[in-house]
Amino acid sequence: MQITYKGDYSLKTILYLATQHNKRVVKIHELADKLDIPVKFLEQILLELKRGGFVDSKRGIKGGYYLAKPPKDIRVGDVIRFVDGPIEPIACANKNKTYRGCRDINKCVFRGMWLKVAESISNVVDKVTFDELRNKYQQAESFNYYI
Repeated sequence: MQITYKGDYSLKTILYLATQHNKRVVKIHELADKLDIPVKFLEQILLELKRGGFVDSKRGIKGGYYLAKPPKDIRVGDVIRFVDGPIEPIACANKNKTYRGCRDINKCVFRGMWLKVAESISNVVDKVTFDELRNKYQQAESFNYYI
C-alpha cells in the first residue's frame, strides 16, 4: 500500500472540511490555498470524493463544498480504500484467497506476514475518524508557545 498524492490531498481536504462542519460551506479556492493543492487537481479530487459520498456541494454565489456526513461517520480507512484502492501491502494479502496470480499462495511463507501487516494497517486506519482528527487538529492550532 502506498498513499498517493491524490489520497493524501483527499484526506487533508476531508479534514479541513471537518473543521468547518455545520458552520459553512468552503469555496474551492480557499481549500486550494489553505491546503496548497493546485485548483485543477483539487477539482478532480472533490468530484471523486463527491462520487464516493464523502463530500457534497452547494451551487451558486454562496456555494462551496461541505462534508456529506458527520466527521464521526467518516473513517480514514474508508477514504484511503475509495481513493487509492486496497490497503494490502501486496496483492495476495487479501483474506478471502481470491488472488490467482501466484501458484504457491497456499504454501507461501511470506503470505502470513503480509496478512499481519495488512491487518495491522486496517486496525489503525479503520478506527480513526475525522472527528478525532479534527479535535487533534484544533487542539494543535490552539496551542501557543510563549517565550
